[in-house]
Amino acid sequence: MPLPANAPPAYQAECGACHMAFQPALLSANDWRRTMAGLKDHFGTDATVDGPAGQEIGSFLERNAGNAGKLGSAGEPPRISQTARFVRKHREIPAKYWKDPRIKSAANCEACHRGAADGNYSEHDIVIRELRR
Repeated sequence: MPLPANAPPAYQAECGACHMAFQPALLSANDWRRTMAGLKDHFGTDATVDGPAGQEIGSFLERNAGNAGKLGSAGEPPRISQTARFVRKHREIPAKYWKDPRIKSAANCEACHRGAADGNYSEHDIVIRELRR
């Protein structure tokens, strides 16, 4: 699931400035709406995107969002790492790795998945050797 070709440049510029521009399919449309509505305090940072750029990003995320039934709840505030799919895929990762300075947080997909920006989350392409299968 690579980033859709119709991704507006504002998405990469605004969201990709602080973290990977996550594939919209990683959250449901409702969770993306809640995320966009809460950008004033986006995990401790004011990430507000006003005007047409904010509307364009929000519409893009909702149009390309994942299936809420398959993803499950993303919590409050919505976190990709709280979806049932993420939890299921990462359930065997020991807690010590989430604290590893190379990883820093579960939101840092690229720390382990070298192809994350292209939508490749294969467990066979893990960067940190001891986590590979």
